Amino acid sequence: MSLHKYRNRKVSVDGIDFDSIREARRYKELKLLLLAGDITCLRMQVPFELVPAQYEETGEVYTRGPRKGQQKQGRCIEKSVVYIADFVYWQDGKRIVEDTKGMKTKDYIIKRKLMLHVHGIRIREV
Repeated sequence: MSLHKYRNRKVSVDGIDFDSIREARRYKELKLLLLAGDITCLRMQVPFELVPAQYEETGEVYTRGPRKGQQKQGRCIEKSVVYIADFVYWQDGKRIVEDTKGMKTKDYIIKRKLMLHVHGIRIREV
């Protein structure tokens, strides 16, 4: 175990590395719920694009191949903004997007708001 940002300790469970003891503990709880049949389709570290990457316009168009007629992308001027959920699973017919939070950073709060605005998903904080 090593110290990580915000004084978290990285920990490994079932050969999976977690950023905090809290996240590892939640994984164990969700694994039990999965085995009991209370939840389904448990996935970890699921990315959600919030703002797509922005590219320079070149004014050029493909003249051959499968992209014929489509505009060519220029260089990337802004990378995409992505929120990575700790856990995503289904419970009682609803998709649950979950994040184990100890400290709510400004970046996280903005991404939480964008998740609701862009995807209509309210993040469950544990």
